[in-house]
Amino acid sequence: MFAFLHLPSAGDGLGLAFTDRAGGVSEGSFGPLNLGRTDVDDLTHVGENFERVGASLGIRRFITLAQVHGPDVVVVDRAMLADWGPEQHLGSEATGIPLVKADAMVTTEPDVALCIRVADCLPVVFADRTRGVIGAAHAGRVGLAAGVLPRTVAALRELGAQDIEAWLGPHICGSCYEVPAAMREEVARDLPGAYAETSWGTPALDLGAAAVHQLQELGCRVERRDRCTRTSPDLHSHRRDGAGAGRIGALVWRTR
Repeated sequence: MFAFLHLPSAGDGLGLAFTDRAGGVSEGSFGPLNLGRTDVDDLTHVGENFERVGASLGIRRFITLAQVHGPDVVVVDRAMLADWGPEQHLGSEATGIPLVKADAMVTTEPDVALCIRVADCLPVVFADRTRGVIGAAHAGRVGLAAGVLPRTVAALRELGAQDIEAWLGPHICGSCYEVPAAMREEVARDLPGAYAETSWGTPALDLGAAAVHQLQELGCRVERRDRCTRTSPDLHSHRRDGAGAGRIGALVWRTR
């Protein structure tokens, strides 16, 4: 049986989901359900994994990015979708066409799933249910500090969003995300809530707490669905599994 970290039914033509590791066909440390790492995993396996996710959730088209830990936001509009082929979400390894380098995207288009892929970084999905505006962001330490979340919220509002909800997905928690003390001090100066300590007493960062503070300051309502990737064996984690880690998908889509 295919397993997901299901969110409750959002209603109003909105779909939301965070995938886990189960139900796919990737092998070894990648999987089974790896939705990234197309440069090193078997591309046919990743493609099949997306097919299974799509069949389970009723998704026909996925939009992905070449995530680079920055603040840039892409508007997924009709012009972009007109050039988006059936395997485009698998990247240049499948199509020869590079994905857009960015770490967030927003749209008002129906029947496309925005897909952010992570393995310890923080994924955030957004929606204004009434106005049909959705978004997704990859907010690792660097992107979070660079302002990817405020930029995403601004892009949502440019598309007409007013009442914005944000859902935080699985990522490495503040009790596990060990960093050098100097890095903790530097990041926490700019990101209130980021200052943390690991469960074993060393300096750490809490990306989730920092994101909540930012989003609430921006007027968003926030719901946390952010189990720790490192301590949850059913989730992908780079810190735990190293270079062989697969990728979770954070998905948001309009159904009408």
